Formats: sequence, structure tokens, C-alpha cells
Amino acid sequence: MSKLIDQNQQSYFRTCLVDSGKLLDLSFSDEQLDKLVNYLVLLHKWNKTYNLTAVRDPEAMLYRHLVDSLSIVSYISGQLILDVGTGPGLPGIPLAIMFPEKKFVLLDSNIKKTRFLTQSIIELGISNIDVRHGRVEEQQFEQPFDHIVSRAFAALDKMVSLSHMHLSKTGQFLAMKGLDPINEQEALGDRYEIKKTINLDVPGCEAQRHLIIIEAS
Repeated sequence: MSKLIDQNQQSYFRTCLVDSGKLLDLSFSDEQLDKLVNYLVLLHKWNKTYNLTAVRDPEAMLYRHLVDSLSIVSYISGQLILDVGTGPGLPGIPLAIMFPEKKFVLLDSNIKKTRFLTQSIIELGISNIDVRHGRVEEQQFEQPFDHIVSRAFAALDKMVSLSHMHLSKTGQFLAMKGLDPINEQEALGDRYEIKKTINLDVPGCEAQRHLIIIEAS
């Protein structure tokens, strides 16, 4: 069983984040770095019991989860963001840390994961996240979202069909994918279309990563 992340590792991970941020054209305040590293510590700790992610090594978690989530920071322009199928808070928690002035709703149907999310935002002192447990198609929200974000949640057509009622008329779906889903446009139908497919160059991640931006036709 792997040990908990010690202070030396935390210092190393801060350096890794700063270096990755430079490649992504991001800068961090000390508070943001503290929260990102502390989130990693919590994720690694809780993962031993709750099986929140198949990734066990903390350095792999750093790059495959945190840095990967941060790779879409420059594409977040709205003020109200829904992270559907957030799992243990990816990409929602890293994004909320980077945008304390924006409001994030993190939704997942797995009660273990939403319990982790609730505890994490308390321990991290994050005030701009609302955690929701349940299925997206069964949710009711006070107002529509500027972005609906997902990370390996579902096929594009399923993501859109299940959650489109929560997106504002001028909003965007931001779907984080591995391989370029070049054959999924037809399945979206006539109401929505892929506006842009962006090849994400994620530091420390050799696998292909893409961001698919979908808007109303």
C-alpha cells in the first residue's frame, strides 16, 4: 500500500504544477498552488478506501488528472459552469480553484464520490462549488449554464441529449476526450454541432487529449 504524500512530495508537486503551468500559459497564486496540492493529497488519501480513480500513483494523478483538467482553463469564459459526471471533482475542482469568481456545480451519481467532493471543498476552503448527487437528466437548476463540462462522461450525443435542457441558448458544451471523435457529429442531430476540435498538449501526458466545443446550430 502506498504511503501518504509527505511534505517533500508536496513541495515537488508544487514545482511540477508551476512548470506545467508555464507550458499551458498559466500562472498560479500561492493560495491556488496550496489548494491544488492539498486536493491531490486528499484524492490520494481517500482513493485508498473509496476507489475514486484507477490511477494510484500520486505523480500520475498530478499529470493525468490535475494538469489535464487545467489544460482547458483558457476555454472557460462563462460565469456559471456545470461539471457533469465529475467523479472525484475533475475537472471541476481544479477549474474552481483557478476561477474563484465563477460558480461551479459538480454533479455525479456516485454517492461515494459526492461525499468526497463535499468533504474536500470544506477542507480546501472552496466557496464557489455546489455539489449535487444524482443523474443529470433528473436535476432542476435555478438558471441555465454558460458551460457544461465533461471529462470522459459519455459519447457526445448522450452528453448533449441528457443535459441540453440545462445549457443556456448561447452556452457551450466542453467535452474532454481522448481520441478525436471525428464520427460523432452525425449522431448529434440538427440542433447542435461541433464548433471546434482542439488538440490539447497536456504536459506529462503522452496519450491523445482533445477538447470538443459544441454549440447550438
